[in-house]
Amino acid sequence: ANTAWAFATADVPATELFEAIAAEAQPRLREFNEQDFANTAWAFATVDVPAPQLFEAIERAAAKRIDEFEKAGVAAMTWAFKTTGCEAPRFYKALRHRKAGRK
Repeated sequence: ANTAWAFATADVPATELFEAIAAEAQPRLREFNEQDFANTAWAFATVDVPAPQLFEAIERAAAKRIDEFEKAGVAAMTWAFKTTGCEAPRFYKALRHRKAGRK
């Protein structure tokens, strides 16, 4: 997550690096925290490196842990999903349920 974020922040696409990060990140998503999810999704969206399988896996994992997300993390994820065209139905459903539970 940190490597992807750093390269995206520096505006260095490094496509091969991002492809390797996508492959390595997927089996490790259970180890991610809210910031890791948000930073990874933001980085891939920022450099415009397609990673649909990674985004589907992030969406699925993040939806299960939606209660861990602060507003900034939700905003970053929402922006990344929108930017990449990932519909993220599980994430948004979990977010709606979380919001409904706080009323």
